[in-house]
Amino acid sequence: MVTQSQVDLLRPASYVYGSWHSTLEGQTLLDAVYGRPVAVISSEGVNFGEALAYGRRAGGALRRMTFHERARALRALGTYLMERKEAYYALSTLTGATRRDSWVDIEGGIGTLFSYASAARRELPDERFWPDGRVERLGREGTFVGRHLLVPREGVAVQINAFNFPVWGMLEKFAPAFIGGMPSLVKPAPQTAYVTERVVRDIVASGLIPEGALQLVTGEPGDLLDHLEEQDVVGFTGSAATAAKLRVHPNVVARSVPFGVEADSLNASVLGLSVKPEDPEFALFVREVAREMTGKAGQKCTAIRRAVVPAHLVEAVTDGLRRELSRVTLGDPARDDVRMGALVSVEQRERVRETLAKLQSETRVLISGEATLLGGDRERGAFLDPTVLLCESPLTARGPHELEAFGPVVTLLPYDSHDDAVTLTKLGRGSLAGSIVTHDRAEATELVLGMASTHGRLLVLNRDNARENTGHGSPLPQLNHGGPGRAGGGSELGGLSAVRHHMNRVAVQADPTTLTRITREFVQGAQVQEDVVHPFRKSFDEIAVGDSLLTHRRTVTEADIVNFAALTGDHFYAHVDEIGAREGIFGKRVAHGYFLISAAAGMFVSPAPGPVLANYGLENLRFILPVGIGDTIRTRLTCKRRIRKDLRPGETRPTGVVEWLSEITNQDGALVATYDILTLVERARDAFDPPLADSSLDGPPLDGEAAGPAGEADRV
Repeated sequence: MVTQSQVDLLRPASYVYGSWHSTLEGQTLLDAVYGRPVAVISSEGVNFGEALAYGRRAGGALRRMTFHERARALRALGTYLMERKEAYYALSTLTGATRRDSWVDIEGGIGTLFSYASAARRELPDERFWPDGRVERLGREGTFVGRHLLVPREGVAVQINAFNFPVWGMLEKFAPAFIGGMPSLVKPAPQTAYVTERVVRDIVASGLIPEGALQLVTGEPGDLLDHLEEQDVVGFTGSAATAAKLRVHPNVVARSVPFGVEADSLNASVLGLSVKPEDPEFALFVREVAREMTGKAGQKCTAIRRAVVPAHLVEAVTDGLRRELSRVTLGDPARDDVRMGALVSVEQRERVRETLAKLQSETRVLISGEATLLGGDRERGAFLDPTVLLCESPLTARGPHELEAFGPVVTLLPYDSHDDAVTLTKLGRGSLAGSIVTHDRAEATELVLGMASTHGRLLVLNRDNARENTGHGSPLPQLNHGGPGRAGGGSELGGLSAVRHHMNRVAVQADPTTLTRITREFVQGAQVQEDVVHPFRKSFDEIAVGDSLLTHRRTVTEADIVNFAALTGDHFYAHVDEIGAREGIFGKRVAHGYFLISAAAGMFVSPAPGPVLANYGLENLRFILPVGIGDTIRTRLTCKRRIRKDLRPGETRPTGVVEWLSEITNQDGALVATYDILTLVERARDAFDPPLADSSLDGPPLDGEAAGPAGEADRV
């Protein structure tokens, strides 16, 4: 727990152009629990133009790293921060957050680093650029082709964050920007900036990321937006009103600066018409609404603000919420017996009270009251008891769909039909997150499809996923974290689409050989390199993109087809029934497609032990022309790309994945089948491999990442 003497010393500084900058004078912040001075904060003296210019220059070092190098740095940084998390928890109590609230912010934020590191190593090439999509054939003869590439923007990712998640709010934006090769300039909200600053101090001290990859500005943003240039991007989290002002800033508009917004929204949770009070889903709905009201004292941009309830269940839901909320203890979040802390500041509490007063012109209070405070100061602290309102005419009312009380407040909206429920959710004009609680799949389908156009994310909650679901308001780095309309129109912060947001997409047009050289991925029609050494006798380090083997020929016989049918049990008429095949689409008996693949493997495999350890998979299989009895086939196997694999904990044998293009042709040279083969190939140890005695820096497997050498999640 942070003591008062420690509190008096908090003077969060800005970290810009390679050094820390602080001032003695500035805005005094009060802790949310007792109303005591906690920090003095200011951005006085920060040259915002210089900070942005420094980030653009320093970004060159970040852009010279490959995706996998950035991912390894991000993963090591996550491990480093996780070891120091208790210091962040101690500061977080001063913002009014309980340990549970802070877990989402602190460990959820650090977990985002692991998630993006895993996704980058799993799905992106070990290059500084990202070949995007397939190769497009632009000419009839195949000598003119095109492909899209993603490259890092040569600017700074300016990240303006809200007060409610000082750690996660920063790291959810920093991680994809870092993977995408863009340096970040973080501008946290002043109320909780001292928590953000402590994390940034540890990041800087770690030395794990290039200098300039992360800058921090505490205090006011000054003329920051005036210095933006065309290669910069802005990510904003906060109120819809502030977002509307910033995105039309003259310099942002003049320079066409991408401006991503995640704004607070009037999110809704719908209890299905099919649900009965005795059903598990009823209890799940009540608990979820209560949890969203009280988690972070309701200060979440994804929290449930509107509970859409069947009209005949309003009384039952009210009784359920009353019981659930009666168990919520209010007070000092540093105490183990407190479930809900304070709002971030007295000013924030007064704003919520003002909104409550406006809402009551169209609603009435169902649940309120003053709970016994377990620690903290009722007047000087920012405490507010949970409040439940009822709007009896929700289809004609305006307030519940336009006014957001950013605290522990929810409004019940009764409905009679699915159409009405969907209409009520849409009256919020766009939401980050919505949820539907029902076990009726037809009902869930109707509601999801009805609500989908106005939501960034929808959770269908029922008894089957109750144990594993992460909750209505919990964002996941693998999924979209944005929403249409009032929610800001942003959708970039989810999975690798968030990385794309920080990159420029360029279409490259060239001949196949040149495009292969540029992208380092083989393009059909490009020149190949044939060697006397069989490609399967080469290690990962020796294989080059374009290495190729043209096999001997093999004539397909009736015995081949009959034996394959007997071996596999595949007696499909096109292979074994002379009359049926003659009347079918091929006009004759043809070989099994999987026989062709097996025969091709027999032609190109080098059977003796060697650096190729295993077949890792087969992808993009297409059968193009039939092969009949008497046709002759041969295969060309060409190295398409190489993917270095990191050593996992406990592994001692370094490997990589080689993707081969396999093309089976007939006696006329026509392509009959094509597919990609992945092989696991031994490689030499390199500088990125951990010492044999310590693989700890690779960290624990997260987000479904397999610990074994050939887990599905490691596939690229």
